[in-house]
Amino acid sequence: MSQNSLTDWYFDLASGRRKGLTAAMWRAALAMASVPYGLAVSGRNRLWDAGWKAAQRASVPVVSIGNLTLGGTGKTPAVEWVARFYRSLDFRVAVLSRGYGSTGGANDEALLLEENLPDVPHLQGTDRAALARIAVEELESELLILDDGFQHRRLERDLDVVLIDSTNPWGYGWLFPRGLLREPLCALKRADLVVLTRCDLISANRLAQLRKEVEKLAPGKPLVESLHAAQQLVRCVHGKEAEGHGEGMTQAPLGLLQGRPVAGFCGIGNPDAFRETLERLQGKLVSWRTYPDHHPYSRQDVEELREWAAQLPADAIVVTTQKDLVKLRLAELKGRPLWALRIALQITAGQDVLDRLLKGVLQ
Repeated sequence: MSQNSLTDWYFDLASGRRKGLTAAMWRAALAMASVPYGLAVSGRNRLWDAGWKAAQRASVPVVSIGNLTLGGTGKTPAVEWVARFYRSLDFRVAVLSRGYGSTGGANDEALLLEENLPDVPHLQGTDRAALARIAVEELESELLILDDGFQHRRLERDLDVVLIDSTNPWGYGWLFPRGLLREPLCALKRADLVVLTRCDLISANRLAQLRKEVEKLAPGKPLVESLHAAQQLVRCVHGKEAEGHGEGMTQAPLGLLQGRPVAGFCGIGNPDAFRETLERLQGKLVSWRTYPDHHPYSRQDVEELREWAAQLPADAIVVTTQKDLVKLRLAELKGRPLWALRIALQITAGQDVLDRLLKGVLQ
């Protein structure tokens, strides 16, 4: 079974979409494996809560952006939004992350943020307390954003922001590996602020119910609602197409997709949300491929994508995510331009609360 097929199999299993006795037995086995995982996570949290493990404090404010589930909540657009917020106030900002999925250099999230935020340095490593010292002492950063920091309790933070993906808020209701929860739901009480993402992809009734669920799990915590708004299409250009005849980017309006056959692929935590976004842009989705989150595209992957593109209708447009494009760095697939959809976080409710809390860490 290929890695792509294995990923699809796991999500079908965890979500309950895969039926039958064999699937039920697999879910039972994964549920048993979730027990020692849950005990380990709970034990680790108790050590922090009781003060047996001491967090280190940076000399500048720290804002953490994290989640309760494995991947796919939209942390990268949120990190970009928060970084832009503080840059607009003329603060020198640095992003600290573990660098998950890196194969020796910057991972896809770092590459994406570097492209969208060229004036914000991104430091990666397992010891983010050490990264904080480097950012402050060597880069003279005045504020640090801890990317995927909710479970990284070694570095103290002045604001703990937790993102919840409205399309799958509780990771199928189970701890990993039976589900996608990284911690028990009660951990949400540690958050200072909860942000619901992709609120436009669920019904108004479901959104109202989700608000109540969050209030029950984290009573009194501020709640902000958001969506991932498509901004434009971008693609790499090389040679004579690029300014200076090196490498660059060109843009196109979203209307390019309307009424056209569209072939999409991605390697992100929530591929279904990307697919739905493409469909909402009024393109006719004729082919679709998914890869695991943070997938490191190999030469064989690229060749397979080229063969796939060659079989598409003559007027089809190939679209991926910007996070995938920064790894591939391809201008085309078999003569077809390779476009990426650029998205941005858009706050739909609670903007005043968010602004007040973000400014509060500066006081």
